Amino acid sequence: MRICVTLAILLATTSAAFAGGGFDIVIPGRAGVPVIINGVDASYAVVEGEWGLGQNWQVQPTIYGGRIIDPVPNVGHYYPSAGHLPGYGRLEIEPPPGRRLPQPAESYHQSWSAQSAPLPAQSDVPVNPPAIIYAPQGDGLPGAPPNVRPRKHRGMP
Repeated sequence: MRICVTLAILLATTSAAFAGGGFDIVIPGRAGVPVIINGVDASYAVVEGEWGLGQNWQVQPTIYGGRIIDPVPNVGHYYPSAGHLPGYGRLEIEPPPGRRLPQPAESYHQSWSAQSAPLPAQSDVPVNPPAIIYAPQGDGLPGAPPNVRPRKHRGMP
């Protein structure tokens, strides 16, 4: 009995390894970005025969329901790598010479300038005047009479 259960578990677990020959439905990983396989948009299509890196050989996949993508987009821009010359000039329609002209536009003139705001008037005396500091009297020595000069230092003999 144990051998039958072991054999059933072994067959059930190894059968998934042989299931590589089926088909896959391709779902893009990001909305709006197509999945391109060999120049075919395979988004939401069935791909058969694609093993990726699971096998040791390369098989050409078959895509069912894909759309062929134009390798060179047909847009109105100039791409130097495409090898085509850009269009020259622009499409202009020349009016007939005797047509009725529109009324001339009214004159329009506008100018801009910049300047600083005017400064407020200066008062002669500040509102909070600083404290008055009196100059020392005499030769600069505190407490000395006015005509006494300080002694000069003599150099060393």
